[in-house]
Amino acid sequence: MLCHNLKAALDPVIWSREALDLEPDPWQAEVLRSGSKRILLNCSRQSGKSTITSALALHTATFCPNSLVLCLSPTLRQSSELFRNVSRFYGVDPSIPSRSETALKLELENGSRIVSLPGKEQNIRGMAKVSLLIVDEAARVPDDLYYSVRPMLAVSNGRMVALSTPFGNRGWWYEAWSGPEAWQRWEIPASKCPRISEEFLAEEQRVLGSFWYQQEYECKFLDAINQVFRREDIDKMFDEEVNSWKI
Repeated sequence: MLCHNLKAALDPVIWSREALDLEPDPWQAEVLRSGSKRILLNCSRQSGKSTITSALALHTATFCPNSLVLCLSPTLRQSSELFRNVSRFYGVDPSIPSRSETALKLELENGSRIVSLPGKEQNIRGMAKVSLLIVDEAARVPDDLYYSVRPMLAVSNGRMVALSTPFGNRGWWYEAWSGPEAWQRWEIPASKCPRISEEFLAEEQRVLGSFWYQQEYECKFLDAINQVFRREDIDKMFDEEVNSWKI
């Protein structure tokens, strides 16, 4: 049993298969096994990004005693849905002992907690020593809220996983994805999800049109439909390179 627990602790993929009856997609297995402190998941709708981060949250809480896993979502409804995934996995594995469970919090006997909260600064300001910070629907989390939660990882040297479908080429999520910071990035369009059929995607493309289809299913950061100037043109206005002319 000790050897089995050690394997499960060291390899979240083995644990997911044996304890949760979850067979991860190849990219999901990579995410579970990643040791990166900073992860970005730019994923299509219904690709399984919330599922795999919920499994990661429960694995962290189970095998890292006294850890605090904070799941942040823009709204209460989204927080509830994310925590429902965690709670569902917790219910699958009877070997995980808990002290208490509420609608948005799970506390284990090893002192670990998983807390899911909506994105309001007054709700999360007092959180500290976060072992794992999961930012759901990250493209819709305001910049000021994102900047206010990052210090929660300072003392614990904790991890951050931000997952989302794009929502225009603006905000911290876009800057993180396209910028030079050392995030480990996964881009998962709908075509890489075996649970989404080609027939369904063809129908969505006809109904939604190019703009919404590319954003929702192809992970594209696009200029807003009503945007006057393209992001590319705006960026060029701030190009510091100056041409020198010979007279």
